[in-house]
Amino acid sequence: MPAPRTYDALESSLAPLRAELVAHPLYGSLATLDDVRCFQERHVFAVWDFMSLLKSLQRAVTCVDVPWTPRADRLSARLINEIVLGEESDDAPGGGYTSHFELYRAAMEEAGADTRRVDAFVGRIRLGATVEDALERAETPLAARRFVLDTFATLRTHSLPRIAAAFTLGREDVIPDMFVRLVDDLSRDSGGRLALFREYLERHIHLDGERHGPMAKRLLEHVCGDDEHAWSEAHAGARDALRSRIQFWTDVRAALSSNAVNSTTTVAAARS
Repeated sequence: MPAPRTYDALESSLAPLRAELVAHPLYGSLATLDDVRCFQERHVFAVWDFMSLLKSLQRAVTCVDVPWTPRADRLSARLINEIVLGEESDDAPGGGYTSHFELYRAAMEEAGADTRRVDAFVGRIRLGATVEDALERAETPLAARRFVLDTFATLRTHSLPRIAAAFTLGREDVIPDMFVRLVDDLSRDSGGRLALFREYLERHIHLDGERHGPMAKRLLEHVCGDDEHAWSEAHAGARDALRSRIQFWTDVRAALSSNAVNSTTTVAAARS
């Protein structure tokens, strides 16, 4: 089958994977506050590596070097810089500014989720550790470790169409559909401990559905143009990203089930 040569054709070719992702049983599995905490402790790593995808694109289409020089692709520079603005320094609840990663981490604290592993991971990255080493030494959950390594395998291809497609069709374009279901399934009886998490999800639904998603689509179309090889690379990047996300959700759901079994065992032991 020939590779798609337009965005619509690319999206159509990936429709079965997208449908599988949007209908994933994980969404219906978040029934308790403990479930949400277990989810957050793994998903936060995907929130982190999203920024690495985004920054890789920014580095590719703008100049982040000193001395600075202008880049010829002004449209791509404008699109990616605007997305970076919203993701890295968005308006924070209550005033000021925050990255979406920091907002997510704050939501974890509010919910009572364990932030120690993601904090240890980011701390090691800040000190210059490799992603692989930081994941291992921070004892990152297996589901998150696999997902992050998949993302960085894409980044290490240094293929702009592949990375842009993973970002656009594996992240930005599909996020509204995924998160609408999460918001709908969140328990309203959480004692206010999911307020920031809801804020994070609803912010993504709004930004990705109305602004960042369409902008990322335009960026991908501009990057690929009429280049058949570029569209083939884009197809591979988007396909791999969607498959990785599906596997990630499957792994997270398995962790939820294991967490429920452990909780039941603990309660039973306490009663005996």
